[in-house]
Amino acid sequence: MNDWPRRDEAQKILDEWVNNKNLKKHAYAVEAAMRAYASKLGGDPERWGVVGLLHDFDYEKYPDLENHPFKGIAYLKEKGYSDELIQGILAHAEHAGVNRDTDLKKAIYAVDELTGLIVAVALMRPSKKIADVTVESVMKKWKEKAFAAGVDRQMIETGVRELGTPLEEHIGTVLKAMQGIAEKLGL
Repeated sequence: MNDWPRRDEAQKILDEWVNNKNLKKHAYAVEAAMRAYASKLGGDPERWGVVGLLHDFDYEKYPDLENHPFKGIAYLKEKGYSDELIQGILAHAEHAGVNRDTDLKKAIYAVDELTGLIVAVALMRPSKKIADVTVESVMKKWKEKAFAAGVDRQMIETGVRELGTPLEEHIGTVLKAMQGIAEKLGL
């Protein structure tokens, strides 16, 4: 067995564990954003994309902090996947206590919550199309704390600070990646 699942293997894992179509769309959004960051930071887009695709694969079955992402991690360890993959997935969860000491870990932490905010902004557009979302429209909603209140803006701010990327540039990177898979996201 390969120590890192190929994209098609990761998709099979996602399909086995996740039925909720919105959770799958979230996985695809984070995957796209992670691929974009890999290209930007000199990482491997395939590997970084798999981290994004699988970061929440156990969430539907185990949505509580005691079990997520630890149940999924146990499954991946049982399958013999690498510690780099494991640590990358753990890095998206603050409560996992992982030191974000690589660009991959910093990126997953920074992009996870932002994808949800961008989807919320897209759904507020009259067209409900992500193509109509701009960095400026996301920044406007960013400042409205009641809008998409479940999005942890502090987590995103910490992530961009760790990446050394300005917030607007970060939003632009993630937005462009998500716009590239608009059909898959249904937006």
